[in-house]
Amino acid sequence: MILELGTQHKFDITHRALVMGILNRTPDSFYDRGKYWSFDNFLRLAEEHVKNGADFLDVGGVKAGPGPEVTEAEEMERTVPGVEALAKRFDLPISIDTWRGSVASAAFEAGACIGNDISGFSDPTFLLACKQHEASVVATHVRIGPRIPDPKPLYRDLKKDVKGFLSERARWALEAGIPKQRIMVDAGLDLGKTPAMSAELLRNSDDLLTIGHPVFLSASNKGFLGDLSGADINNRRESSWAAHALGILLGCRILRAHDVRGSRKISDVMEAVLEYQSLENK
Repeated sequence: MILELGTQHKFDITHRALVMGILNRTPDSFYDRGKYWSFDNFLRLAEEHVKNGADFLDVGGVKAGPGPEVTEAEEMERTVPGVEALAKRFDLPISIDTWRGSVASAAFEAGACIGNDISGFSDPTFLLACKQHEASVVATHVRIGPRIPDPKPLYRDLKKDVKGFLSERARWALEAGIPKQRIMVDAGLDLGKTPAMSAELLRNSDDLLTIGHPVFLSASNKGFLGDLSGADINNRRESSWAAHALGILLGCRILRAHDVRGSRKISDVMEAVLEYQSLENK
């Protein structure tokens, strides 16, 4: 399978999982708590991600969970200069993590080529912006929406509901004129799911393969891993590695990661294993 990130970058993901390096331009990220809020620290982390083998970078200006309101203008101020700086420094695809079409459009003009939307394309201008700028997209499942508390989520059939939602959003992207090879789907672990629900979706990642698009895994350091392992936010690195290895085995081919170095090693080992298995099966 070939994945296109924008018009300039193509990857064979038959056996290889790509690693996306997370770059938060937020003062209240659930993981780094604003450690990379300053622009210099943001750029230093980007350089570290690239050095450690990131295939592409993801810039976000608003955390997914509840918190103080971030206006459209504030989000642009946080993200667009960062995207522009990264585009000048690195020959790597850049993703903008936003659900606002206007922010996505501004980021594309600054050099981004992927729209990573955790709202399931709730803004009708989002896909239009991606089409206009020939960008790739990530369709993510969320039960209610970003930033909205959802402590007791209910589903009729968890796997069926998530798959149906993502199938519909992928169809929206296709109907908007985005090529199939530029559409990714993400189960949205911890977004409107209990820890048990997120674990179930991770274990059944292969169920999303039948949608027909590359499967994106966003499990890094998330709360459900803490629930499974008993580890606090500062001690979930190994749990994240385990989730990534399992996800790759089940067909996930994009890893959104805080620890790029570790995720790159996991991806490389799993690629070798899958290639060997493929040769044995011939």
